[in-house]
Parts: sequence; C-alpha cells; structure tokens
Amino acid sequence: MKKIETVSLIGLGAVGCVHLKTISDTLPMSNIEVIASGERAKRLRANGIALNGDRVSFPVHEPGSGGAPADLLIFAVKQHCLSRAIEDARDQVGPDTIILSFLNGISSEGIISAAYGADKVLYSLLLGIDAVRGADGTSYTTAGRIPFGNAVNEPGSYSENVESVKEFFERVGIRHEIPLDMIRMLWIKFMMNVGVNQTTAVLRCPYGALHGPGYAVDLATSLMEEVVAISSKENVALCLGDIGKSFSIIRGMSAHGKTSMLQDVEAGRQTEVDIFGGAVAEMGKKHGVPVPMNETFVRLIRAIEENSCKP
Repeated sequence: MKKIETVSLIGLGAVGCVHLKTISDTLPMSNIEVIASGERAKRLRANGIALNGDRVSFPVHEPGSGGAPADLLIFAVKQHCLSRAIEDARDQVGPDTIILSFLNGISSEGIISAAYGADKVLYSLLLGIDAVRGADGTSYTTAGRIPFGNAVNEPGSYSENVESVKEFFERVGIRHEIPLDMIRMLWIKFMMNVGVNQTTAVLRCPYGALHGPGYAVDLATSLMEEVVAISSKENVALCLGDIGKSFSIIRGMSAHGKTSMLQDVEAGRQTEVDIFGGAVAEMGKKHGVPVPMNETFVRLIRAIEENSCKP
C-alpha cells in the first residue's frame, strides 16, 4: 500500500476549502497544492481564503508549471467546469496518482476515468457538509463525512487504492466510510440532491425548511420519489425508505445552511440543474417513466437562471 503524502486539489470553493484545511492541519503546506491559473491564481496567492473567519493560504500550482505528480488528486469543481479542470490538472496525474471526485451527480467519475484511466479513480461523495460561501468567505458547522471506494467493496479485501485513502483519511482526521455498494450510495446522494437542492433553489430557503413537516418537505419528497421510480431501470435498488434516511441527514445539518444550488441562485451563477432534474428527465424519457415534478423544476430553475445569471 502506497502512503499518501502529497495532495493537489482543483476547485477551492466551499467544499474544497473545508477539507483541504483539515488536511493541512496534519500534512505540511509544502505537500499541498491548489491548482489555479490566471487571475484566480493571483488572488489566491495574494489573499488566500477565509474559512470560519480565519485566513488560510495554500500553495498554488499553475497548470503546466511542472513538478511531481500528486499522490492524491481531488476534483471539487462544478460539473460545467469539469472538462477544463481535467486539462488543468493533467500534469498532476502520474502512474500512481489516486483521484477522488467531490462533484455532485452520478457521471463525474466516468468522465474523469475516460481522461486518466479507471484504475486511478475511486467513487466518492460528501454527506452532511453544510458549508456556505459568501462575500466574506466560507463558513460551516459540520464537515460531514466522505463515503468512498470502488463500485463494490468487500470488507477484508479492499483494493490497494482504497486502503491508501482509508489510511490517509484516518491520519488527517476526515470522517469517512467504505460502503459495500458504492454505486447505490452515489444514487442516494443523487436522490437527495435532486430533492433538496432543487426545492431550496426554487423556494429560496435554507436547510431549516426541510427539518420538519411542511410543503417544502412534500415537494422534495415528490422529486425524490421520481428518482426511486427510475432507479430500478438503471439497475440500482433504491427504495422509499431511503427518502426518510435522507431527511435524517438533512435534519443533522445547520438550519441556516444552504445547498450549493441555492448559493448559486443567490449569487447569479449557473446551477447544476442539468445533472439533477435534467438527468432525471433524460432517464425518465429513456425508460418511459413519468417524472413530471422534475421536468417542472428543471423549467423553473432554468427560468431563474435566465433572469438572474450574471454574464
């Protein structure tokens, strides 16, 4: 098993900075790099980032500037930035580099695998993090946990890459788990995003609106029920009980926290609706499964983007 000593991350947003700061509490800063170019690289070198009121500066690696590949490469960008990020991170990938994707949705690992090779990529996702990025920096109360692994993970016979990441997370203090069925876990997170992100983006409400009974919970539930309906067609065994477990996770998050999609709407940025409701609508059409709630929410969110996104 190779010991992970160097880490590169591309996408220093709310999610990226929370976990990179945790890593930097154990790993020397000289072993960490944030991949950025142009004006963003200049801003990060000059100002760093603010996290829970503290200023943190990470070393910046500009694409194509040389240096040794990273032991661990983390993608934490938005889906629509992934193609560019793959090219920008290319010189950080070597024969033994392990890659994790913190992106939402269920497609990023396949895209990254096509670029670098599936042997380097582990499935991963974030559960329970409530980081919010604002004008004054990022704030959070819980970093949640990271389920990760290969598609199937048999206890006692994990792959070498899984063992390496497990040892690393234990060393730096990142909460994690290794599910037996990682694809099902990805779909549970996908289902949560479809219901929770889209509902909060349209209603402009924080997590607290989903902590108890009400119309917001009813809307999110209806969106998630459509994901359950199509999951079996995609050979994934979600059930209605998974919806209740999803709300249990949401209730453990700050009532004032905001989903990434709500933050995008409030900031006038492009959202990830294409990989949430858009993906559900495509799969519904493919399998002949009605998904009217997701089709409606896609139209609503695209209308919001049309009228509020900054050029």
